[in-house]
Amino acid sequence: MPEEVTRTGPAREGLVATASPIATGQPGAARAPSHPGPRRRARSWLRRGREPLPSTRPDLRDGLVTEPPAELSADDPLAGYLSRAAGAVDIRHLDLDSPALKALRDAGVVLVVPLISGGSSIGLLALGPRKSERDYTTDDRGLLNALASYAAPALRVGQLVRDQQEQALRRERIDQQLNVARLVQRQFLPASPPDLPGWRMAAYYSPALRVGGDFYDFIALPGGRVMVVFGDVADKGVPAALVMASTHALLRAAAPRLVSPGAVLEQVNELLCDDTPAQIFVTCFALVLHGESGQVTFANAGHDVPYVRTARGVAELRAKGMPLGLMPGMTYEEKTFRFQAGDRALVYSDGLSEAHGPGREMFGFHRVAALAGRGASTQELLDVCLRELSAFTGPGYEQEDDITLLSLERTMPERTATPHPGGGS
Repeated sequence: MPEEVTRTGPAREGLVATASPIATGQPGAARAPSHPGPRRRARSWLRRGREPLPSTRPDLRDGLVTEPPAELSADDPLAGYLSRAAGAVDIRHLDLDSPALKALRDAGVVLVVPLISGGSSIGLLALGPRKSERDYTTDDRGLLNALASYAAPALRVGQLVRDQQEQALRRERIDQQLNVARLVQRQFLPASPPDLPGWRMAAYYSPALRVGGDFYDFIALPGGRVMVVFGDVADKGVPAALVMASTHALLRAAAPRLVSPGAVLEQVNELLCDDTPAQIFVTCFALVLHGESGQVTFANAGHDVPYVRTARGVAELRAKGMPLGLMPGMTYEEKTFRFQAGDRALVYSDGLSEAHGPGREMFGFHRVAALAGRGASTQELLDVCLRELSAFTGPGYEQEDDITLLSLERTMPERTATPHPGGGS
């Protein structure tokens, strides 16, 4: 009977483990089988006394393998040989160019028994020579094979439990990090719109994942003006959030210096072309509010066209320009628009216009344009957009992309000129 057994439980890429002695009768003595077969003998041995294992490592005799003698990688020739073996293998007679085989022999191992579960190798039993100096008998090998057939599934279950615990811990750490990232990203967005005479504003932001690539901001400019920037990174999740943070910082740095929305987009585009991955770009709409006059100047870097509800119908704030980060040397067209009292603009990301209904129909620009004329206030306009989107997508809808909405309304009429004494205007 074998006196020394090493149970090997691999790291993911290999097989091997620690040794534990098997109780035997007289050391080194050959024993005739006392019952019909090795599987029954293995079950009998497994049902023996259930005394608790010592809490400290036993003092083992010299020559017993107590540490994993080798790591068996998946590409080692010995791994392939053992996966095809029907049971215990005497490694003294193997002729393989295998580092693991050499390490096992150097450690004094003469017999290994593969542990196979579900067709996969999960470890092996490694045994040194018998104290009697006799070879392992056929009966010994049968017992070891039976033991391996019982041990392998149990070890596999243990490995799966351990892997699940490790994955749960990793998910928990990732969740914690994403929660922190979400809080940090929220700090990039304004807590509330600015109090600008003659204007009323409202905003809504909902990322598809924990963090997202949409952003908006109100940047103070010289002379009491405000630049409204509204952008969307062509991705979502963590990659989009990183590019969003970079773009937002560049816009905030450039706007007070350059003031012109076209010049700001041009400079940010040059910087992003140098620092952004080729497959990621940013669409951005920039608009300068000129305080009480109702005049706005705007430029567009490939973003969805905003709509303005006016007394004459729905107008578009359309200007030409490529998305940021795609190609250097781009210029951005600037245009102006004068808001009258009661005019209201809707700026939105493609999470609204490109949302899909149950039949995969897209929400579409025509629905967005129709929504621009609804609602009695900026906040009510956003509420109407969200209600219509929910009705269109139906119950159980999983948000496909970040959704960001911004509404601007002109609330104060333009000043009229004071007539000169004596008539005239």
